[in-house]
Amino acid sequence: AGLLLASLLALFGYPSRNVCLTEACVTVASKIVESLDRTIDPCQDFYQYACGGWIRKNPLPDGRSRWSTFNSIWDQNQAVLKHLLENGTFNSSSEAEKKAQFYYLSCLNEQHIEELGAQPLVDLITKTGGWNITEPWDKDNFMDVLKTVSGPYRAQPFFTVGVSVDPKNSNSNVIQVDQSGLFLPSRDYYLNKTNEKVLKAYLDYMVELGLLLGGDKNSTLSQMQQILDFETALANITVPQDERRDEEKIYHKITIAELQILYIKFLVLSPSRFLAFLLLFNSRLVSLHLHFCYLLNNYMIWNLVQKGAPSLDQRFENAQDKLLESLYGTKKSCTPRWQTCIGNTDDTLGFALGALFVKATFDKHSKEIAEGMINEIRTAFKAALDDLSWMDEQTRQAAKDKADAIYDMIGFPDFILDPKELDDVYDGYEVSEDNFFQNMLNFYNFSARVMADQLRKPPNKDQWSMTPPTVNAYYMPTKNGIVFPAGILQAPFYARDHPKALNFGGIGVVMGHELTHAFDDQGREYDKDGNLRPWWQNSSVDAFKNRTECMVDQYTQYTINGEHINGKQTLGENIADNGGLKAAYHAYRSWVKTNGEEKRLPALNLTNDQLFFVGFAQVWCSVRTPESAHEGLMTDPHSPPKYRVIGTLSNSPDFAEHFQCPLGSPMNSGHRCEEAEMLSSIWEPTGRRYHQDSSFVHHCDLALRQLGAAL
Repeated sequence: AGLLLASLLALFGYPSRNVCLTEACVTVASKIVESLDRTIDPCQDFYQYACGGWIRKNPLPDGRSRWSTFNSIWDQNQAVLKHLLENGTFNSSSEAEKKAQFYYLSCLNEQHIEELGAQPLVDLITKTGGWNITEPWDKDNFMDVLKTVSGPYRAQPFFTVGVSVDPKNSNSNVIQVDQSGLFLPSRDYYLNKTNEKVLKAYLDYMVELGLLLGGDKNSTLSQMQQILDFETALANITVPQDERRDEEKIYHKITIAELQILYIKFLVLSPSRFLAFLLLFNSRLVSLHLHFCYLLNNYMIWNLVQKGAPSLDQRFENAQDKLLESLYGTKKSCTPRWQTCIGNTDDTLGFALGALFVKATFDKHSKEIAEGMINEIRTAFKAALDDLSWMDEQTRQAAKDKADAIYDMIGFPDFILDPKELDDVYDGYEVSEDNFFQNMLNFYNFSARVMADQLRKPPNKDQWSMTPPTVNAYYMPTKNGIVFPAGILQAPFYARDHPKALNFGGIGVVMGHELTHAFDDQGREYDKDGNLRPWWQNSSVDAFKNRTECMVDQYTQYTINGEHINGKQTLGENIADNGGLKAAYHAYRSWVKTNGEEKRLPALNLTNDQLFFVGFAQVWCSVRTPESAHEGLMTDPHSPPKYRVIGTLSNSPDFAEHFQCPLGSPMNSGHRCEEAEMLSSIWEPTGRRYHQDSSFVHHCDLALRQLGAAL
């Protein structure tokens, strides 16, 4: 192919010596051409120009609500893992790897899952104390149920409890309590009347699960409606995502004794104050005053049912499919069972699975190359700080110090390649080959013990939150570190034999994005040691906030299907997108200055600078259903892919220069949020009635007081 193309180039008088004709270059050029839409002016809509061809060639696969480069790579990674798990081609000396295989096989064993039916969850409910929807509930065991559901089974109704790094003392772990309790992806699904279709589908799902577990139809409908009303009350007092971005404002450190006193004071005059607080905006539930403990128990067990249902037979999956269709616009899932099981195994034994993955696929040279790119991007980012006229010198130097202190973790944590160390991580987790539901329960119990064990230990700076096969990356503010799993270190983000322009436009922008999260509206609140504390001078804080308003306004004006992006909710990611592009591009230009210009790719008629921006944009080519797009606007801190491209490039003078976009064109409007991005730049059978007796009221009051004491 290379010789033929060289002959054609010579025939038309094109200087082939300036063109890369390796097999890799010809192949990647072909893929880029297929994704482009040359009928579109890049200065009018660069996303459509870069991705129009890709969108035409990639209709949504059956059962998928979205499809993108990320999904495509994850599918490839899953296929690799399937081969490894099903063929047993792994290090048999590792018990953890065997556990991963057993877990996967238990998930694949649909015959046994169907034979068990709903019984595993029915037995669990009985063991936990019963559920008024399917059987009598012992009303004396409220606190026991709360502790069991929240602890060993990790269902976490009402609030989440976990152990993690103290944001203001990154050398110690603390118990963190946060809001929780909503099954649907966002509080807006409960409170916005435009989502009534989803709420109806959710209630239908709740009722169907209740019936599958043995409930009476009329009683189940009535009690599930009460649970839904209760969740709606919780949604009313849940702080919206875009109001939780200032981490100083949501940090309230108190002792356990202080928390107990606070709640006892709140409840001591009248336990019903707790109910009144929750029901402030929901008069429908006020009539349930005397039955509140029944409602709380129903709600707690509903949380347990949510956790267990995905591990049961096909009837439960069918019920979920109906809800997912309403939420995401997908018809019945066509995802092969093995893919579902790979995902479940990754969620449970992801580092054992990661050991198989990296031994089979990871290029040992990739880590060294990636570290070099990160250092080049860090240098470019620091250089950009010198151009900020609004930043005072003291803050500028502190920002450079923080950038220097950011450490990177690439590919995988080293311990996964040591069988003993890997086995130690999963020591105590029992896995069988044939009982998927029990494996799931064992994992919840195991993870709860592991989490509790961390409280008296110092934080592990090298602990990963993503598994090696994951196609993603992240920044850790309390550790001031950035992580790039092996799963994302492959084409189109990165390939050793691709032009540097593409690598910098792909994984380079991702690196810049994560690095500069350290300086976005949330990351900037943490110092170089990962502590939440003021380290900027007030004048620079004020100037930064003024400039970020530009970006909030810019992205808020963008719409998807007539619905506006939440510019405040997406601010941090938009800042990182803009800054990541800027830092990566300048790092690329520095590389060219040192190493000389690269040969161009054939057939594209693009300079390498233009190729950088095309490579960046094509990473974000995607399609999704309207319902999925709506869900993303409500829940995702990232802007939709189209505007991650358009919003970022329209703020880039480098882009406008290399594509010669006239001033006033959509991609070069003349109103850039440039200075803001220069800084941070860079997912009961009989329908028994409630009894209004004095004994019940006594138990309800007692339970509420116990709840306060436990808190």
